[in-house]
Amino acid sequence: MLPDADELAEELLDLAVPHEDINDLVRMARRVRDDPELRHSLENAVADLVRDMGDLHGGADLPDLDWPPGALQRCFPVYVLVAALPHVRRHHRERGIPADTTRRTLADLGRNMTTHRARHGRAGLQVPRWLTLHFRGELYQLGRLQFQRAPLGPRTAAALTAAGLDVTPETPCLNLHIPDFTGPLSPAACDRSLALARDFFARHYPEEKHPAAVCHSWLLDPQLKRYLPARSNIVRFQERFRTAHQDTEPADTEPVRFVFGDPDLPFPDLPRRTSVERAVGDHLRAGGHWYVGHGWFPFPST
Repeated sequence: MLPDADELAEELLDLAVPHEDINDLVRMARRVRDDPELRHSLENAVADLVRDMGDLHGGADLPDLDWPPGALQRCFPVYVLVAALPHVRRHHRERGIPADTTRRTLADLGRNMTTHRARHGRAGLQVPRWLTLHFRGELYQLGRLQFQRAPLGPRTAAALTAAGLDVTPETPCLNLHIPDFTGPLSPAACDRSLALARDFFARHYPEEKHPAAVCHSWLLDPQLKRYLPARSNIVRFQERFRTAHQDTEPADTEPVRFVFGDPDLPFPDLPRRTSVERAVGDHLRAGGHWYVGHGWFPFPST
């Protein structure tokens, strides 16, 4: 189920896997192909991943390989995702999804591995379950933003109902995600992404109606407005949204994870190189807390 060495290297390049990881992944793949136990584990994991392809399950769990700790165990989810590529591409073709959209969406695998290497200094996947959204047809990269097909949660559905929308907790929506390493979160880039999404989902998922776009992110914490200029990209991104509900449980490690790359960094040592770094670190050092914000805005189908 895994391609041979030459083809595997090309697939990994297309998936934006860090170049320093490719030779080791190609080398270890021979063991996965040749070992009956590993091959069986791979086949079962791929079958579980692609079952009900396109249905909204919020991703899938990838199995922990019962294998000694090391590079092969850490990277086994990569082989599962690569082996699933024919299924993913077939699903995309059946939906008429352009090859460029497929490539840019699945390249999040390499972004995830880059984040893992930056934090741990070795190959691996930072959040394997997150990648299964991309490989199951539940999430797509469209310009600057990612859009996840997902049902509304109960609290968000209640907020939309109060605003006059005819929805339930099972109504599909588009859950917005803001990936790193893709340029500024400028209003123009967001406008372009939203325009792409409006056309994309009307064209490729015409049976689904998405009355709203939602976002659950520390970037929607209104406290950021105390630290950032009114015309900053983050503040203008916040202003697109209406509040769905508010958390009371602090989520201090969320901005530390996404701004500095490691949620375990001690607050006193956080750098102050940019306005966002200063905002996150200074607020925590002053005894404050950060919260995940929950927002929405109407996104009717064309």
